[in-house]
Amino acid sequence: MLAATGLALASGLVLAACSGGSGGGGASDDLTATGPITIWYSNNATEVEWGKQMVEAWNAENPDQEITAQEIPAGKSSEEVIGAAITAGNAPCLVLNTAPSAVGQFEKQGGLVNLSEFPDGAEYIETRSGDLAEQYQNADGDYFQFPWKSNPVVIFYNKDLFAQAGLDPENPKLSTYDDFLATSKALVDAGVAPYAIQPAPTSEFFQMQFDFYPLYAAATGGAQIVEDGKATFADEAGYEAAGFWRDLYDQGLAGQEQYQGDSFADSQAAMAIVGPWAISVYGDMNFGSVPVPTPEATPADEVWTFSDAKNIGLFSACENKGTAWEVLKFATSEEQDGQFLELTGQMPLRQDLPTVYADYFAANPEYVAFGDQASRTVEVPAGPNTVQIMQTFRDAWSKAVIFGEGDVDAALDEAAATIDGLASQP
Repeated sequence: MLAATGLALASGLVLAACSGGSGGGGASDDLTATGPITIWYSNNATEVEWGKQMVEAWNAENPDQEITAQEIPAGKSSEEVIGAAITAGNAPCLVLNTAPSAVGQFEKQGGLVNLSEFPDGAEYIETRSGDLAEQYQNADGDYFQFPWKSNPVVIFYNKDLFAQAGLDPENPKLSTYDDFLATSKALVDAGVAPYAIQPAPTSEFFQMQFDFYPLYAAATGGAQIVEDGKATFADEAGYEAAGFWRDLYDQGLAGQEQYQGDSFADSQAAMAIVGPWAISVYGDMNFGSVPVPTPEATPADEVWTFSDAKNIGLFSACENKGTAWEVLKFATSEEQDGQFLELTGQMPLRQDLPTVYADYFAANPEYVAFGDQASRTVEVPAGPNTVQIMQTFRDAWSKAVIFGEGDVDAALDEAAATIDGLASQP
């Protein structure tokens, strides 16, 4: 994912200069230097709207430390573009669209500032995010990423299709693996949709975040797939979750071919695994949402899931790191987090979200469950080899679970052994 840095530059991609307008190579280790900075934010329309108002508010109060902002430049992926900018030495000060899976590699490149080295760095992060912040530390307990916002993954279901299949759309039986399978079979047997659920069956490393990982997090009460340098998933919870998905594919309840479009929106699948962003996308549909299933019925307020987070990186090429840190804190203040929640419907990684923004959730009840779920989310493992770890898992999953080749438990065992080696590499 990060290898094609030269391609992005050779194609004429113009990357923003580092802060202060002096181009790459002029950065300092001084964490107190102040002055103008450049930032990138996502090209998602609602995040652009939020970013513009945040920048305007900062610049109005700090004319001598002005932010120049833009959407992250186009490329095969934002991670590739950021990696290219690190290599060129002209990364912006802040990127408000940093994937946790790429942070370890960016750190290895020397591209990121250790936020723990700011006098109030770790304290500010941990006060804002609470216990969830620990998942975003590196192996030494330092923060090279700022935990920013999440999209807790749950099950969306089409109430109209459930009703057509003779199922109760207000109280769907989806909380356990057995119930989920029975409900899925009823939907497909009734002919209301070709498949009960249709996660992408493609081979990209990140697809595991939307089939296996949410269920493994739920079954284990919040375990990551790698902990203390060892793979965790070759255990009873992992075997059961993989076996559940194997059953869905074997019984034709989930599709083995990629659907060219949105299978949930097009009623090709009666259910989907998505986050709160989907509320606005599927706003015209009659849908409901429930937590992901567990082997045995787990109360909804105890179910964990995958975070689908994006974070903020402060990059080494930045000259005015003192300003960048203050902007980062301004952008993640209680007021700006509230603006972000209001404009995007995504969940700031902030303690006591439902209480802090009680008025928002009262006015937007469809988001209440996500506000609660945001306190129980699991992140990808940290480290420079995260993408390789996830790809190793995905390759094994595709073969054994999606396409039914070989023994599922043995496939997880073999993947775990390979991942143990990857997790131990610097």
